[in-house]
Order: sequence, then C-alpha cells, then structure tokens
Amino acid sequence: MSAGFSKTTRRVRTRRGVVWLGQTCNLRCRFCYFQTRVATREHPDHPFMSLDKARAVCSTLRGRYGNTAVDIQGGEPTIYPQIEALVAHCREIGLLPTLITNAVALDDPQRCRRLKQAGLRDLLVSVHGLGAAYDEAVGLPGAHARQMKALDNLAAEAIPFRLNCVLASSVLPDLAAIARLAVERGARVMNFIAFNPFEDQQGARSGQDVHRYSEVAGPLADALDHLEANGLEANVRYLPLCVAQPRHRKNFYNFQQLPYDLHEWDYASWSWSGRNPQRRRDGELEPPITLREANRRSKMFGHDGYLEDASVSVEDEYRHSALIRAREHCGYRFAPACAACALKDICDGFHGDYSSLYGADEASAQDLPGISCPVGDPRHLIREQVKIVEDEDASWAL
Repeated sequence: MSAGFSKTTRRVRTRRGVVWLGQTCNLRCRFCYFQTRVATREHPDHPFMSLDKARAVCSTLRGRYGNTAVDIQGGEPTIYPQIEALVAHCREIGLLPTLITNAVALDDPQRCRRLKQAGLRDLLVSVHGLGAAYDEAVGLPGAHARQMKALDNLAAEAIPFRLNCVLASSVLPDLAAIARLAVERGARVMNFIAFNPFEDQQGARSGQDVHRYSEVAGPLADALDHLEANGLEANVRYLPLCVAQPRHRKNFYNFQQLPYDLHEWDYASWSWSGRNPQRRRDGELEPPITLREANRRSKMFGHDGYLEDASVSVEDEYRHSALIRAREHCGYRFAPACAACALKDICDGFHGDYSSLYGADEASAQDLPGISCPVGDPRHLIREQVKIVEDEDASWAL
C-alpha cells in the first residue's frame, strides 16, 4: 500500500459524518435517490444552503458528535459555489472532508487543484456504467468522457479517490469493466450498492432497473474476485447475505455492519444531520440529539422500556438504530428459508420494495462450519476483510 494508508482487520465504529448541501445537480441519474428533489426547483430540499449554515452543520458534527471525517454531498457538491471555503473550514476544525461526486465538473483541472489546496482529503466518485450506457443513465451526452478526464486530473494532482457503483440493470454488463477500471486507475476502494429505493425512490421503482438478486450474483462475484486478486478493498451494500459466495461474505454490509466501516456514516450524527432542517437552505438548525433519543422516536423501540435501561450498551444502541433503518424505514422482510439461516440475526433480509416486485423465494439458509446457532455479532464476517485506513485515522482505528 502506498504512503498514507495502512491495512487492518480491526473493526471499530466509524467517526464519519455526512452533510447534504442541497439537491442541486448537473446530472439527472435515472436511479438517483433524490430524483424528484433534483428535478423540482421548488422543492424545499432543492436549493443549496448558505455557507454559514453548511459550516454550522459541520461544526456540530465535529464538536457535538466527535466526528473526525465528513462526507459532503448534494446534489453535486463540486458545483456548490463555496465548496473550497467549506472544505477549508472542515480542515480547520479537524473534520477530514470527502466529496461524494459524479466528478463531471472535475474535468476542469483548476477545480481539482483548488480543492486540493483547500484541504480535500479524498473523493467518492459515482461510476454507474461506462461509455454510452453511462451517458444514458445520467442524462448527459459526453458525461462518461468528462468523468474519465476527471480521473486523469485526480491522478495528476495525487488526490485519492474511491468508487461507488449502483447495481442497476443497465450497469451489470459493465460490472467487470468497472472493476478493472478501479484497479487500473488506482482507486482506493470499490463499493457496489444494491438499487434500493431510499428517499424519492421509495415505492416507485420498477423491474426496468432492478434485476433479480440471483441475476446480480454472478457478475458481482466475478468483479469481486478481480478486485480481491488485485488487492483492492471491495464492499457490497444492502444485499441479503445469502447472495454472497462464502468467500465474499466478508465484503457484504447490511445496516448492522455499516457502523464498522470507517468510510460509512456514524448513526448518531446521521440521525441529526439527515433530518430536514439540517439539509435545507431555509430554516434554523435543530438542537443535536443523541442516538438513544433518535431511537426513542421509532415505532419499534420507543415504548418497550429499553431506552430507560441504563445497562443498554452503545453497541446495542447502534444495533437498534440499524434495525430501525432496515425494518421500519425500508420495510425489509424475511422469507421462510431465513428461519434456518445461521446469518439471520445479522442480515437485513430482502428490501420491502424488492419483495413487492419479486418476492423473497431466492432466499437460502446459510450454514457456517462449526457454528450450530445463529451468529449474533454483526462483525463476525466482516472482521475477516482487509480494509484500508488513512494514516490520519490510524491513532484510533488501527
């Protein structure tokens, strides 16, 4: 591993927060979580917030929640007019900034240079296909060529980057090529994300963009094998664990595993920054809340007494939050086959919208050698994965 990074199998809770600047974007991705808000200028989430408000959100993430890194996203953060100033503010307060971006605007080398000078830590670049397939998926002719030019610019400026890829139907033919791209261009991490209908997509997706998990499994396994063979960290988000080949179980992250990925979001601060007042231009920020207070508002755990139990551990609070996100917010379901699965207690199951399209009969009970009862620790599988840790995090993460 090149200078600036280490490898580890230790799993600790992430200290990364997230801030949404507003749903203003230069693309119109067909499967965007926020497609209505991006397309509707009158939506209260659409306009970018002021620099002062964005700074205040980031300062709360650092000062109140103890976050040490932050994902800044939009919409598209590279077109936020004061993005360099916000990046510099994050650095000044000890919050290491990442931009979640399509990178199209970074085909301008001067933008890359200014971001680096401001203190940008790295980028998480969304690559949802290649060539004409990408252009069609994001609604902009020439977008793929601009994105590839941006990767050239990042290499020239020595700006680290990771890649995100949504497992939509249109992307599957390019999955192997995207894995090769990640290796050839020097990405630090490759993430594959199931096309789950969060936010504006909830209840609205169709089979046009959603393959059956059984059809995703083969191309995904081939891509993961290529990344593994080349020493690149790969993660799969929000797929049932039975979709994984046994050799790839360590790479699969459901809601219970996410808090142990340093590049994912801390549930405590996310429960605050993800609420409307913290992601809109208009209105005042809400007072910060604890994770226990956020859990109290759920239908699942708000009235069963656990929140008044002083013996409830922080680990349990995070696990409760994971269950709320999966079952209450997204309607994940289990199939009859799940009852006999050794992984049922650390797996989300099948997303509610997916089940409404295809059911859950693809589920299959999984066995683990030497284990006769369901696994109870969400880290049981992922602790075998070798993950990268930036040197700036090494004092607490290694």
